[in-house]
Amino acid sequence: MEAINLLTEVRAELSGNILPLDIAGIAQIRENARTAVEQLDDYILPRYRSLDAPLLAVVGGSTGAGKSTLVNALVGHPVTRAGAIRPTTRQPILLHHELDRPWLENDRILPGLRRITGTAVGRNQSIPASQAGATPDAALTDSIILLQDDAVQRGLAILDAPDVDSISDENRRLAGQLLAAADLWIFVTTANRYADAVPWKLLSEAAGRNITVAVVLDRVPAGVEDEISNDLRGMLQREGLGGAELFVVPERELDEMDMLPGIAVAPLKTWLGELADTSESRAAIARQTLAGVLGQLADRGDVIAVAMGEQEASGSRLAQYADEAFAQAHAGILASVQDGTLLRGEVLARWQDFVGTGEFFRSLESGIGRLRDRIGAFFTGKPKPVDNVEAAIESGLHAVVVDQTAKASETTEERWRADPAGKALVGTANLGALSEGFSDRVAEQVRAWQGDLMGIIRTEGANKRMTARMVSFGVNGVAVALMVVVFASTAGLTGLEVGIAGGSAVVGQKLLEAIFGEDAVRRLTKRAKDSLATRCTNLLETEKERFLVRLQGIPTAEDAKRMKQNSAAIRRLAREQGA
Repeated sequence: MEAINLLTEVRAELSGNILPLDIAGIAQIRENARTAVEQLDDYILPRYRSLDAPLLAVVGGSTGAGKSTLVNALVGHPVTRAGAIRPTTRQPILLHHELDRPWLENDRILPGLRRITGTAVGRNQSIPASQAGATPDAALTDSIILLQDDAVQRGLAILDAPDVDSISDENRRLAGQLLAAADLWIFVTTANRYADAVPWKLLSEAAGRNITVAVVLDRVPAGVEDEISNDLRGMLQREGLGGAELFVVPERELDEMDMLPGIAVAPLKTWLGELADTSESRAAIARQTLAGVLGQLADRGDVIAVAMGEQEASGSRLAQYADEAFAQAHAGILASVQDGTLLRGEVLARWQDFVGTGEFFRSLESGIGRLRDRIGAFFTGKPKPVDNVEAAIESGLHAVVVDQTAKASETTEERWRADPAGKALVGTANLGALSEGFSDRVAEQVRAWQGDLMGIIRTEGANKRMTARMVSFGVNGVAVALMVVVFASTAGLTGLEVGIAGGSAVVGQKLLEAIFGEDAVRRLTKRAKDSLATRCTNLLETEKERFLVRLQGIPTAEDAKRMKQNSAAIRRLAREQGA
């Protein structure tokens, strides 16, 4: 049961989108994962659950090799369509003994293919007629015809598959799927086509799976049997299939029903009968094939685990591009806030209007003690509305945040498009443009930050004395002063701007000190900067998420490690089956 749980877990993981990034070589590895899922469904899990089930012998080969004629000869009468039109075998036919039907009529094997029951219409003419109304030559690649025939030995099911080199893509795909579900292969080739590339590719895969293989060399002209069969044996030996059985069928005339004489396939029929004769012999074949397929699955799992690790590395690299660009934007916003950049232009003019620069500076020259006595009288009725300063700060800060975020988005998109994995993720999307409504969200957050400052000030000035001082010129006025202090550093300003902006910052600093004291002002300034940094972080994270959301589903290092561990566990199962 532990083995079934392991295999079911691996099947569930492989069937997911575990390799979403288009990195080099990924198409083949995705195909390996798809094939692994198909083989788990079609063969590994069903066979693991029922080693006593009939052996599935799949008859495969190239177009025109004589597969259908061979199957007809094995059962002694026509059961599959043979003819000159290619491809002949369009719908796979599964021949079985009556008592083996319960094993085959459900989805124990090949669950993705629906079953159509065939009907033998006579001993001398048993072309299957589907109860669903399909004809034997209908191009149906999503189903198999179950045809009961007691000429088939119990414990053995024979499946006549489509051509492995069919002109139809679907037929080729189905042939590969059926061969992957087999306990043993009966591979049919001819004297003039036994060296074709396509069959040998599949035979090499069979060698890797350690599946039992019988090669039928069909239509061999008289007098060259030894020469051709010896050459073919040498090729099989070189491909690791030296243990494969080789059966030679001499070229013969077919009778009026296009049948070979039974003697032509007697050795093959005897060999199949011996394999299926007892439950022990069937189990031995099944275990051998199962061990080989499990080993192949483990190898595929290792390759997929490596690919998952590469996916994780690519995803981390793309995420780092975004992180770096938006971290730079965050730093750029804070630098613009703190280097005096905002204390120029409209903000500077509105602040100077508010404080009345000349008279206020003369107040400062008299010292902080005298300032505290005169500050209320100075502000009462004199300053212009503080709303103008707030609006100027809001506009300036809004422009800085939008500009830095736009640069981060553009930079991230450029770096993603320069990366093959990122390019596919971006596709036709314009991720370099800010998301809809971002400008409005920035304005909202700037206003909210200004609200934060007023809340901080109210909290700090909770005692009556401080409240009285603040009432003289309003909480908004104090909040504006605090904003100016946040923008206090004059780095980046030149010439006259340094004196003006620096002096303006000093005005704000002294004003706050007059109300709260030096220690409290340092505390207020830090809280104001932290609040702004947090709100900027949240805005930037929202925009960065437009990129990072495209990285969802990329495997983690833990995912890759788990796949590697599961592959090792499957390899142990393979050794147990092969023991």
